[in-house]
Amino acid sequence: MALVSDTAMVLYYNIAGDNADHDDWHTYEHMHERLSIPGFLRGSRWIAKSGKPKYLVVYEVGGVEVSTSASYLDRLNAPTAWTSAMMTRFRNMIRGFCTVVASSGFGLGSNALSVRFSPAKGKETELLGWLAQEVIPKISSRRGMSSASLLRPALIPPMTKEQSIRGRDTDMTWVLLATGYDAATLESLTNEELGAHVFERHGSSSGVEQGTYRLDYTLSAEEAARSAPNPPLQPDARVGLPGGKM
Repeated sequence: MALVSDTAMVLYYNIAGDNADHDDWHTYEHMHERLSIPGFLRGSRWIAKSGKPKYLVVYEVGGVEVSTSASYLDRLNAPTAWTSAMMTRFRNMIRGFCTVVASSGFGLGSNALSVRFSPAKGKETELLGWLAQEVIPKISSRRGMSSASLLRPALIPPMTKEQSIRGRDTDMTWVLLATGYDAATLESLTNEELGAHVFERHGSSSGVEQGTYRLDYTLSAEEAARSAPNPPLQPDARVGLPGGKM
């Protein structure tokens, strides 16, 4: 995917129970809240079509310093009632701030390919060269594709009240993210050129995790700034929403 900055916070996770309830919370309250924090530029939520975890969320930010900014930490240490209730249902959270080390193409397609991996010991330079010089430019220019980026872990987010409710997160690995408008093209990449065995041949350790995702929701900081946030809601007072009062 083509990012609007050189830094992003990337999250992968599952939700216990009603996924629709999570989507309501994330759209009605959470995404606007995050994109109102200085330094947050754009957020996108993706739903797995294949692979796991179910959710992929990408927050593009101005720099890694956002992770320790007062505005960011104050928000995460004072979660709303709805956020606090939702945090108890997060499972298998993988989360971290990453820097973009290679990118090609432009735009955001409605389908995404995610490949999570870690370089084998002593193989980082070889793996980075293969991905940055060969893979990223090649796949971004293919029919059906829009863009591709390689992200490297840069910083582990500090512990906050939100994270303490859901439990400690798993640290982020390296990530290859590519998007396009043709789902079949991304599927073919997963099955052929970007299979786990290919990554391992070029210097990745075992345990490569792949998944294809569809874009579910996106919001930019500019859009958030043009509208007031929705009124706060208690978890049991979501009129017209699944699980709420009618």
